[in-house]
Amino acid sequence: MRSFGELEARVMTSLWEADRPATVHEVVADLGERKAVAYTTVITVLERLRNKGWVSRSREGRSYRYATTATEHEYSAHLMSQVLEEAPDRSAALLSFAGQLEASELRALLDALGVESEGDGGSRE
Repeated sequence: MRSFGELEARVMTSLWEADRPATVHEVVADLGERKAVAYTTVITVLERLRNKGWVSRSREGRSYRYATTATEHEYSAHLMSQVLEEAPDRSAALLSFAGQLEASELRALLDALGVESEGDGGSRE
């Protein structure tokens, strides 16, 4: 799967920022604050995102509420994973990416992996 299109990204951002399931009307209103989008267009985008597995819907009266099935962080990780899968040399691509990290990001990554950084008196494993 490739990254979201422009309108898909705007809809997902609206849902992530809402931090709760939202109706089509709520998404349209939120998007309209930035640039007007037709109600039917938003329904189409939400249904495409649902078919792709990025949003779920639940019935509420005569309408639906839509919620994201992944956080923004999970989506970013998914994109990074896709890029690595497509790389001819996954390890080289990963090492090149890691080399571009700022010190604080590298420390966070090492902490997540349970590796002590050199500045902590430990060795990098």
